[in-house]
Parts: sequence; structure tokens; C-alpha cells
Amino acid sequence: MIKIFLLLMLFSVPNAPSVKYTALIYFTEEECITAKENYMTAYNSKSKDYLNVSKSNAYCIEFESFPLTTMKDIGA
Repeated sequence: MIKIFLLLMLFSVPNAPSVKYTALIYFTEEECITAKENYMTAYNSKSKDYLNVSKSNAYCIEFESFPLTTMKDIGA
């Protein structure tokens, strides 16, 4: 087993049928936290109008996984 970190980004807007999400895998917690901070900085730099009609947050989730064969090909 290996330890990976899943960056889960959640996004919600009024009258949407569901919450949108994106997830990315990182090998280290540091990489995940850096990506989370970059995402939240980008989101929080949007206009006040945009921020008033949307909500977003991101989480780094530690996960024990079987070895991943495709990680070297996706640039994570």
C-alpha cells in the first residue's frame, strides 16, 4: 500500500442540480496543500459579484491506496 493525498475541490451555485466537484491525486501532503492554497487563492481573487453567487472549498484527504500504475503518466 502507498499513501496518497486526494485534493477534493467543491463548488456550488444557486439553483444548480448538484454540487460540482473535481479531484486530483498527489503523492505528498505538501504538494496537495500547495495546490489547495493555489486553488483557494484563485477562487478568492474573483470579483465580489462572483463570490456572492458561488461557494467553494477544497480539502486534502489522506488515503491508503494500492500502487498506482498511471501516476507517472499524469504529472501528479
